[in-house]
Amino acid sequence: MPVTIDATRKSEAFTPARLGPLTLKNRFIKAATFEGRMPRGEVTDDLVDFHVEVARGGAAMTTVAYCAISPGGRVHRDTVVLDARRAVALRRLTDAVHAHDTLVSAQIGHAGLVANTRSNRAPTLAPSTRFSAPAMGLVHAATTAQLDEVISDFGAAARNAVDAGFDAIEVHLGHGYLVSSFFSPNLNKRDDSFGGDALRRAELARRVVERVRREAGDTVAVIAKFNMDDGVRGGFWLTDSLLTAGLLESDGHLDALELTGGSSLLNPMYYFRGDVPMAEFIASQPAIARLGLRLIGRRMFRTYPFEEAFFLPLARQFREALTMPLILLGGVNTMPTVETALAEGFEFVAMARALLRDPQLINQFHAGTRSEGLCVHCTKCMATIYDGTRCVLRPEPSESQ
Repeated sequence: MPVTIDATRKSEAFTPARLGPLTLKNRFIKAATFEGRMPRGEVTDDLVDFHVEVARGGAAMTTVAYCAISPGGRVHRDTVVLDARRAVALRRLTDAVHAHDTLVSAQIGHAGLVANTRSNRAPTLAPSTRFSAPAMGLVHAATTAQLDEVISDFGAAARNAVDAGFDAIEVHLGHGYLVSSFFSPNLNKRDDSFGGDALRRAELARRVVERVRREAGDTVAVIAKFNMDDGVRGGFWLTDSLLTAGLLESDGHLDALELTGGSSLLNPMYYFRGDVPMAEFIASQPAIARLGLRLIGRRMFRTYPFEEAFFLPLARQFREALTMPLILLGGVNTMPTVETALAEGFEFVAMARALLRDPQLINQFHAGTRSEGLCVHCTKCMATIYDGTRCVLRPEPSESQ
């Protein structure tokens, strides 16, 4: 049964707050969750409807994910490239979300070692040459000229995001995608200006963020999804990530950091937490990928029991060290968690699976009719990303009518 909250008490969670040049109507952001509604990278009615449903549910801002900066930077062929043509198509989405008094952010990035080069029919890039399972082969180290092109592509994507009507741009600096892979001593073995100590491993991210801010201007918010911990032995961890976050703050180009962790390349369950839906995930793959998952899936998809606000202990280290706005992500499912986060100085919370299960949850929090989401943390939604990301426990529209 739903739990009734004392609706007479004024909650800070439903007060407006500033995010750079924006005012968000409350403290809830729908986190980037690949929607699986972009066949061949095209904007569809289904994609628009996905975000409109979130807007109707009460979120202050929803995030479109994932928008690649170039064809080679896609995760696979069914990923939007945020070029000028798609910007025109995405205007329909941003207008539809704005009609419900909700803001909308575009997550932009380059998949790097996480890119499926066979699906993309395009090469990808890495800090240093190494084998990548998603690429199904070697990915070669990017040259300095190629990194200059990447920086330029981030700038172009930022301009296109503004033209498309996005209110915010989220730069993907996490999960083993290209820019975050440069942070990692495990993945970055370079000895030039983009590799070596933590300062040089942060150089690409700093240049990217600076370019995005320059091209986006001062009318949109620029935030970054930032890895605190790769969850990988020898990877990016607090000793380096706190220093890197401090550099990004001192550069002054970001309006907030959204704190995350884990690696889509090497340890994806670190940022999901909960049951591993291996049978469903294998069934969703093409034949060759099914074979690979049967052989190595259990080693790649480690088990991390779900805990409410599982990134909060790490995020507290950043709240202590930084003054810039921070967005808490990871296992936010209850109003007590939201209240705790705000009381500890986090300006916003980001929610993903809880809103897949029930897009109306934030309205229910506000009305005082529910204090906890319905998500059971089965992570079976992971296996739905190829035909429309969704909670498998929600009835299909035809079943709910």
